[in-house]
Amino acid sequence: MEKSPRRANGNKNFEKFGQGGDGSNRLLILCLGLLNAILLIAAVVIGINCAKVKEGSLHVSHSAASQLINELNYLRSNHSDVMEAEEEAKNAFDRALRNHAELKVKIEQQKTINDDYQRQVEALLKEKMNLLSNISALEGTCGRCPSKWLLHNSSCYFFSYAESSTVKKNWPDSRADCVSRGADLTVIDNQEEQKFVSGSIENMRRGTNIWENGFWIGLTDTETEGEWVWINNVTEVEQGYWMEGESNDYGHLGEDCGVAVYSHFNPWKTRYDANCNVIKIYWICEMASN
Repeated sequence: MEKSPRRANGNKNFEKFGQGGDGSNRLLILCLGLLNAILLIAAVVIGINCAKVKEGSLHVSHSAASQLINELNYLRSNHSDVMEAEEEAKNAFDRALRNHAELKVKIEQQKTINDDYQRQVEALLKEKMNLLSNISALEGTCGRCPSKWLLHNSSCYFFSYAESSTVKKNWPDSRADCVSRGADLTVIDNQEEQKFVSGSIENMRRGTNIWENGFWIGLTDTETEGEWVWINNVTEVEQGYWMEGESNDYGHLGEDCGVAVYSHFNPWKTRYDANCNVIKIYWICEMASN
């Protein structure tokens, strides 16, 4: 059987390669071994680096997580402190409200006490003024006249205005008041007494209306019109003390009682006549001093 020429050439080449390639095979195997070693080393290096990167990444992640956990714990702690502070502040505010309410009650109580003290002080001051007035009156009258009476020569005079600026009476009631005080309506029987009475009225008059600032005196013409008689039955003969046009029994209205006033026009002309029962004014009482 004949061999194929093509197959025969292949065999030859194979045989050549097998026969003459021992050195080349070894070199090839060596190169492949070196390449494998290099690849292994590279793989090991890459693995080590990957492990390092992973470890670093894990480390970084762990640190960040730890920091976050610490911050969370800190916030929780602060939240607890804030809640406690808020509760304490609320309690303090409630205490402040209670203290304010208690203080307000105490202030009201103190105000009431102060008002009572003020009223007491005012009452004491008023009493003091009354005592000082009485002392002054006693010193002025040397104890010879009652309180609120004025001493002149040997007589004591009571001007009703000094006791009350609002109480006014007609002539009969005024005389009755004087009698109840152990006195009678004043009798003016000389110029010195006229000056004293006129000056005293000047210090007590209210406003400028002469007619409203009059004082009843013990002078009347009830028995005989135009004949003026003092209550001690002494007939008035001095006509110069009457104001201009007085006495006139104006309108025939029964102006039968004498009134003393103060006149800045003429301090000596200080009398007019008025209706004894209708007109209500102040009055002057007189009695002998002690």
